[in-house]
Amino acid sequence: MTDCTLPFARRAWLGLALACGALALSGCSERSGDGQSAGGFSGIDITGADYATTLNLPDHNGQQRTLADFNGKVVVIFFGFTQCPDVCPTSLTEMAEAKRLLGADGERLQGLFVSVDPERDKPEIMREYMGSFDPSFLAMHASPEVLPDVAKHFRIYYKKVPGQTETSYTMDHSAGSYIYDTQGRVRLYHRYGSGAPALAADVKKLLAEAR
Repeated sequence: MTDCTLPFARRAWLGLALACGALALSGCSERSGDGQSAGGFSGIDITGADYATTLNLPDHNGQQRTLADFNGKVVVIFFGFTQCPDVCPTSLTEMAEAKRLLGADGERLQGLFVSVDPERDKPEIMREYMGSFDPSFLAMHASPEVLPDVAKHFRIYYKKVPGQTETSYTMDHSAGSYIYDTQGRVRLYHRYGSGAPALAADVKKLLAEAR
């Protein structure tokens, strides 16, 4: 969970708990002494999970998207909102930096940002927002009616936190990222703050599997 209204330690704990604590079926993989998962990944290995497996939403250009649209690429999905002051821009900046670190393989990293604030995050706003990080990244818009089902499928948390005025509210939300291999299968969960080098290394491993 983030935003911006909870202490960092509690946010990090809740983000991990949402990804792993109740997900015993696929679970969190064991970790080696160097902090990596048993499969050699920096992220939490959730291969075979029965959640976060599908995506069917319009992007900020109005095109309906599914994971199949990105076959051959490693996809990273992050949930947030454009008015988030810290966690969201940090995560998207790390994603863009990971793409840069991958060099020529960076073109095979597809970043997707799913808004948890459909009331304010209209397509034109999200298009401009994503362009400030990387023009190839796409923002996905779930209507207020659809978003609860999307959140349930991805097992992410979000909640509107009232502000001083009707439009000045903020959003609490889960802060981790899901990572998919080149065949669209969910493989890893990265906790907030894992860093661009760790993300780039895991993407590189997933790309190597496809060669």
